[in-house]
Amino acid sequence: MNDLLVEAHGVQKAFNGVRALEDGRLSLRRGSVHALCGGNGAGKSTFLSIVMGIAQRDAGEILFKGRSVNFQSPAEALANRIAIITQELSPIPGMTVAENLYLGREPRRAGVLVRFNALVRKAQDLLDRLGFPVNARARMSSLSLAQIQLVEIAKAFSHDCDVMIMDEPTSAIGERETEVLFNAIRNLTAQGAGIVYVSHRLSEIFQIADDYTVFRDGRYVDSGRIADIDRAYLVSTIVGRKLNVAEKTRRPVGEPVLESTKLSRAAEFKDISLTVHRGEILGVYGLMGAGRSEYLNCVYGLTRPDSGEVRLKGRVLPAGQPRKAIQAGLSLVTEDRKETGLVLSASVRDNISFSAYRRLSRLAFINRRKVRTLVQSMIERMQIKTGSASLPVSSMSGGNQQKVVLARCFSTDPSCLLCDEPTRGIDEGAKREVYRLLDDFVSKGGAAIVVSSEAQEILDVSDRIAIFKSGQLVSLIDGHTTTQEDLLHLAS
Repeated sequence: MNDLLVEAHGVQKAFNGVRALEDGRLSLRRGSVHALCGGNGAGKSTFLSIVMGIAQRDAGEILFKGRSVNFQSPAEALANRIAIITQELSPIPGMTVAENLYLGREPRRAGVLVRFNALVRKAQDLLDRLGFPVNARARMSSLSLAQIQLVEIAKAFSHDCDVMIMDEPTSAIGERETEVLFNAIRNLTAQGAGIVYVSHRLSEIFQIADDYTVFRDGRYVDSGRIADIDRAYLVSTIVGRKLNVAEKTRRPVGEPVLESTKLSRAAEFKDISLTVHRGEILGVYGLMGAGRSEYLNCVYGLTRPDSGEVRLKGRVLPAGQPRKAIQAGLSLVTEDRKETGLVLSASVRDNISFSAYRRLSRLAFINRRKVRTLVQSMIERMQIKTGSASLPVSSMSGGNQQKVVLARCFSTDPSCLLCDEPTRGIDEGAKREVYRLLDDFVSKGGAAIVVSSEAQEILDVSDRIAIFKSGQLVSLIDGHTTTQEDLLHLAS
């Protein structure tokens, strides 16, 4: 019996004459998890889209169970028992979780009428078996981003597949949910299925993967067994050079910049009192549903608190007024850059300068020269890679898109930066760049609050760490002496 489920050799693909994939290779063993690694723009997504029939290859061969295949659509791949969980979430907000899970496959009476109760039971049974805390009757529009991600994962598991491709499946979920997912993956591979796993969270790869393959600049670079390598080797292979890890140092801390006092919002968080000072990064850590993002949104003014207040440099910020918050010196990096952080169809220039138009205008007229100067300075400061500031931001890699989000925030000259999952979905090299930019900002007198689902990231960047649990602040600890085990223990 052939142990290989998928074999790919010499896969190539060009878009509009630009080579996106030069030499894609991968061998997936039955009953294994194979990590496909590489930086943003390495060719991973192009390769997977070809495997799934989303795009057609220009050259090369793909074998599935020893048979040469060239799927023309994802439906054809699914019919051959290959499923995918993509980075881009695709919920139908007006439908229930159950309807989203089994869209087009609903149990019907006489082949016509949907048996809704049977559908809900089937969906809830699947969610419960996977250990996902989601109500099958809930509307998708009522779910958090993390819950939507779990539904997308469950949808893939609802198909009885031999091969499952997981592209950044944990990008929107916390560590407890990630462990639940890993248990489901282990159960699936124990039944003989093969998993292609893509993640920029390298700790996950060493936790769940058996084998690895690295792409760089559209080419296959290396492959082998995870047990035979360490993190430093994998990072250097992905980026093509050795990355120096900056040693975390204690910065001098100044006066309070942002203060929340007994801030509460029903069903989200209660009595949160926190202060962040000049020269300080305050990390906020907690499991899914702890209220971290909700707290940040309320501080910024996207939602109104039921009680409590927020002060910036001693002045009370008007509740529920983000424009006033920006004018006062507050800026927010949202958790979903493609939905709320960027206008993908707009240019790099417009995305960077949108928030600064007020200070770049006089008598309602925008000073274009000032805009060009600001944008060019931000591109240089952030080391954003783009052929032109007039190109649409959708044409950029995830890492560069995230730098554009940061550039937009910095363009308003903030005194305090709120960051919600600032490195979600970007590679290790781009993460280090984001860390550098945050460190540079606070070292020059700024203050920052960073929310992250990655315990190691919180430890890497934070001077102090606030632990949220069930909407409450349960601990405030030193970020220089805390361990990952401490974080998980306090948050659980």
